[in-house]
Amino acid sequence: MLFPKKVKHRKWQTGRKHPEKRGHATRGTKIINGTHGLKATTGARVTSNQIESARKVLTREVGKFGKYYIRIFPDRPITRKAAEVGMGKGKGDPQGFCFEVEPGRIMFEVGNVTDERAREALRKAGTKLPLTSKIVHKHDIY
Repeated sequence: MLFPKKVKHRKWQTGRKHPEKRGHATRGTKIINGTHGLKATTGARVTSNQIESARKVLTREVGKFGKYYIRIFPDRPITRKAAEVGMGKGKGDPQGFCFEVEPGRIMFEVGNVTDERAREALRKAGTKLPLTSKIVHKHDIY
């Protein structure tokens, strides 16, 4: 699983707007390394477990010679209170990390494989994420 080596603050403030309602991404919207990419069409908070699950699918699908690139890194801490604990008494303990994906963000890239194989790998990886996405080709964007 992905998580930062060191964090400045153990707990972050909530953030008032849901990632889906914050607007479109301005960074990470173009394919840089691969030939195909998985682009988010809605926003969500993607946890490190979900990224790891998608990574395993990509590793299996692209094979020995294919390459994949993860363009998101979970650095936002998630807190959760224990089960059956009442309201109040402070914020919960850190449980893991997530990344806030905005619409338009390229999350994964695949290269060095055929067109069909890249599309199938990204389609399967997209099913592991809590958002809707589309597969884009490098030449479609530019």
